Amino acid sequence: MNTAILSSTFGLTVLLAIGLFFFIRASVKDRTEQIKLVAQEPEESLLEQLQNYFDQRAYRVAAVDATTGQVTFQGFVRPSLFLAIFLTVLAACGILCLVLVLSLLYPALTQLFFGLVLLSPAAGFFYWQGAGRNEQVFLKVETLPAQEFGTQSVITVTAHRDELAQLQQNLKLKPSSEP
Repeated sequence: MNTAILSSTFGLTVLLAIGLFFFIRASVKDRTEQIKLVAQEPEESLLEQLQNYFDQRAYRVAAVDATTGQVTFQGFVRPSLFLAIFLTVLAACGILCLVLVLSLLYPALTQLFFGLVLLSPAAGFFYWQGAGRNEQVFLKVETLPAQEFGTQSVITVTAHRDELAQLQQNLKLKPSSEP
């Protein structure tokens, strides 16, 4: 095979391996966000709904700050077995591609290169160790002055973005229009 073709193929494979590395590393990245949501209910009933919701999601009340009105929920988020297996398979495919290119460049070391595929379970292990962690949800409910639509409450929630999306969907809350 032509040296230019092998060199360019090797360069592209290394770039793909770098992308795979950062993809695996991003699988355990913290994605905490803050959002303000509006509910058409009084503060008391809304707090009860939120308490029930977080109890169902296996969160417990960790702290209540009476001066600021902030409630902190805490719960353990388990890692996904599917994602751990998926990342392991993805790493195996990526390493196998790199091994094939390296074996074309250095045929004498082919057996040694194929041993690198045994490193692929490290990706799943890395995800499993990093993704299982205690998550905290910070919640503050405030009542807005009476509008023509009735009582409105603004909920300020700081949590993982997936948890925020689930909360919004389950309790039918709308994002606040104010910044």
